[in-house]
Amino acid sequence: MEKPAESQYPIHDLLRRRWSPRAFSERSLEAETVRSLFEAARWAPSSNNEQPWRFLAASLEAGADYGRLLACLNEGNRKWAFRAPLLILSVAGLRFEDGDTLNRHAFHDTGLAAENLVLQAVALGLAAHQMAGFDVEKARTSCLIPPGYEPVAMIAVGYPGDPAILPEYLREREMKVRERKPIGEFVFSSRWGLVSPLVR
Repeated sequence: MEKPAESQYPIHDLLRRRWSPRAFSERSLEAETVRSLFEAARWAPSSNNEQPWRFLAASLEAGADYGRLLACLNEGNRKWAFRAPLLILSVAGLRFEDGDTLNRHAFHDTGLAAENLVLQAVALGLAAHQMAGFDVEKARTSCLIPPGYEPVAMIAVGYPGDPAILPEYLREREMKVRERKPIGEFVFSSRWGLVSPLVR
C-alpha cells in the first residue's frame, strides 16, 4: 500500500513515499537487505563525528531475542508489530567518548541515523514504523543496556502487508489521509513566532 505525501512544494520521492504503516507481511528480510539498512544508518552525520547511536536488532526467526524486544512494546503496538520480521531498538550514548562530557546532541544524532535507516528501507521497497510506545525501563533492564546509554525508539521493519490483517480501528488509521502542519506554522524568522519571509 502506498500513501505518498501531498507536498506543498517538490520533495524527493523517497520522502514523499515514507510513512509509518502498521500492516506488515511476515516475509523474511534477506541478510544483505538488513545490512544495507544499518550501513545507511552508519553514514548519518553527528556532532564531532561521535556516532552516538547503537541499535539492538532481532529478526522474527531469532525467537527469544525478537520476543525480548517485542515484550518492551506497549500493548497497542504489540497488536500489529508482532508481524514485522525485524524489530530494532535505537539507543543513544549520552556522553562523548573522548572526555566523558555530556553530548546534548545524542538524541538528535541518533534520530538522524534512524531516519537514514528508514529512508533506506523505503528505497528497498520496505516499510518502517518508528515507535515511542515502549517501556524504556523494561528495555534498559531486559536488554542489559549499560549506564550512560538511553533507549530512544523502537522500529518495526518489513515488507508492506495488507491492511485487511489489522483490527478495524487500526485499519481505519492505516487508510486515513496523511496530514502535516503547513511550513508557515513552524518556520520562523530570527524572532520566535514570526513567520519567516522565506516561506510566505
